[in-house]
Amino acid sequence: TMQANWIGRSKGAELHFSVVDASGESSGERITVFTTRPDTIYGASYVVLAPEHPLVAQLTSNDHQLQVEAFCDIVSSQSEQERTAEDKPKRGVPLGSLVRNPASGELLPIWIADYVLSEYGTGAVMGVPAHDQRDFIFARQYELPVKQVIIPEGSDEHAYEGGAWTEAGVLIHSAEFNGLKSGEAKLAITQAAERGGWGQGRVQYRLRDWLISRQRYWGCPIPVIHCPSCGVVPVPTAQLPVELPNAGAFSGKGGSPLAQQQQWLNVACPACGEPAQRETDTMDTFMCSSWYYLRYSDPHNTELPFDRQKVDRWLPVDQYVGGIEHAILHLLYSRFFTKVLRDRGLLSFDEPFTRLLTQGMVQGITYKNPATGKYIAPSDVKDADDPRDPVSGEILETFYEKMSKSKYNGVDPSQVIDRYGADTARMFILFKAPPEKDLEWDDADVEGQFRFLQRIWRLVDAAIARGLNLNNLVDPKAPVDSQAIRAAELSPSERQLRRAVHTAIQEVSEDLSGDYQFNTAVSELMKLSNAMVETMADVSAPVATEALHILLLLLAPFAPHLAEELWLKLGGRRADQPLSQSSIHRQRWPQLDPAALVRDTIPLVIQVKGKVRGNLEVPADADAATLEQLALASEVAIKWLEGKPPSRVIVVPGKLVNLVP
Repeated sequence: TMQANWIGRSKGAELHFSVVDASGESSGERITVFTTRPDTIYGASYVVLAPEHPLVAQLTSNDHQLQVEAFCDIVSSQSEQERTAEDKPKRGVPLGSLVRNPASGELLPIWIADYVLSEYGTGAVMGVPAHDQRDFIFARQYELPVKQVIIPEGSDEHAYEGGAWTEAGVLIHSAEFNGLKSGEAKLAITQAAERGGWGQGRVQYRLRDWLISRQRYWGCPIPVIHCPSCGVVPVPTAQLPVELPNAGAFSGKGGSPLAQQQQWLNVACPACGEPAQRETDTMDTFMCSSWYYLRYSDPHNTELPFDRQKVDRWLPVDQYVGGIEHAILHLLYSRFFTKVLRDRGLLSFDEPFTRLLTQGMVQGITYKNPATGKYIAPSDVKDADDPRDPVSGEILETFYEKMSKSKYNGVDPSQVIDRYGADTARMFILFKAPPEKDLEWDDADVEGQFRFLQRIWRLVDAAIARGLNLNNLVDPKAPVDSQAIRAAELSPSERQLRRAVHTAIQEVSEDLSGDYQFNTAVSELMKLSNAMVETMADVSAPVATEALHILLLLLAPFAPHLAEELWLKLGGRRADQPLSQSSIHRQRWPQLDPAALVRDTIPLVIQVKGKVRGNLEVPADADAATLEQLALASEVAIKWLEGKPPSRVIVVPGKLVNLVP
């Protein structure tokens, strides 16, 4: 959407308004306006030009010249944003000239206004106050006519006290186009304009040509030479690329630093051989940064930027991570380059990036005195539950905001790492919020992740004390593997643990694919560790070893240092293998065993009179009659029915039983 708005594609029509004198005689000059609403042309009550329009001076009458010149001087000092902001007043002055409405024949005054820009469309618009809010505000301010030519479907009038009617509708007061809907009228009026020679359909863009020259040393040289005799001469292909000279001292004065490099600057003209000079402007750095990633596919090629086969093999980029501010600059320019290179046959794909992730900001807790506007450092706040100004004692506002030095809400990563370790910091950041959302830094949550990793360490220590070793799983000749576990007669605790282990494989694998839900993946690891704490003492060595093995493999992408250390402690590194092969980060991702997910029992919700009153573990294959019997015999039923039989029992197999007294 941001790129679409930046490009600003508008479909409409160009309509020609002839400039006339007071008697209606044409001067031979005409003003062309662009409009996306040709259906409103009969409602035009004036034509307004941008102050920079080339016809302003010619169309300004003697009586209005001083007023027009003064207004143009004021507007010249304003930015585009200031001129077009919706909350700013719309200002203008008349030129003292007239145009003829090509559809109605009515004579209309010509104005200039600050809200019309020369860069958009033709720099001229027809003012239709009844159906454009900016025109409405302008017309009310200068007492210009408001002519209603469109009404909502099913209505015969529209009041203008609150503003313009800008939606589609049905045409009125529009000659032969009366009764047409807006969509139909746009086409019909455009066709009439084309037949009559006073307009044509047109697509306009907000986008403008890109001025790429910069007066800087650093940048891609522009490969042209300026010759007094031949003019601008391209550098011959054999002399490309033009290389920048070694940088001298930069003074910051006197134009481009390259103009001071005489040995590089002065060359012979490639066409006539006479003395000439290189172009000293360099290209905007976006000219290089918009396609640098293509070089990654073929970084050692000395003949070409990249080889077609290699770039087609590796590209487009699967995942781009960057701030939202890149959307209408780098990402848009990259699309330009990709499409040009595709058209030239240098690559086959149409878009440079498959997916975009715009990361959120890390926010810190912020304290502010609302009376003084002064920010207070968290270290100066004695009681976080009752934050007060350390000097005045006034109650402070507390909120989360983007970290900055001026607000004293920054967190030093090195201090966090020194206290908790890099893996804890990683785990907190990944768990606290999805990557595209803002993250509120909370020391208590950092502490929580630290405790979680300590829990995993204790699990491994307990396993080592028990004599468990990962070599049993790493060695393919070992008798302990998933097939052996599946073939064994497992206890309820062992089935419960294996279900938790393989559920974690399934969930974490899904979270690391597609949308990269790292926070929910960490949550699954926490669930698995809780299940292991509850059951590890009650399961056999093979089942316990499998659980530890998979837990560490799943943990490795999130806490790589701790996972590696625990992997080695548990014997994951074999004596006959170098670390480059036996590292946990060189192991295969764990494989899901669907059989482990099969449940012998399922939780059944028990409702009494439609309200949930408890749960009951029941056989997964129990039929409706069995579920009813189990529910009636449960402690929940005994408590809430008070020994009385229900008048009705509703059974939803696999989900719930509702007992109605």
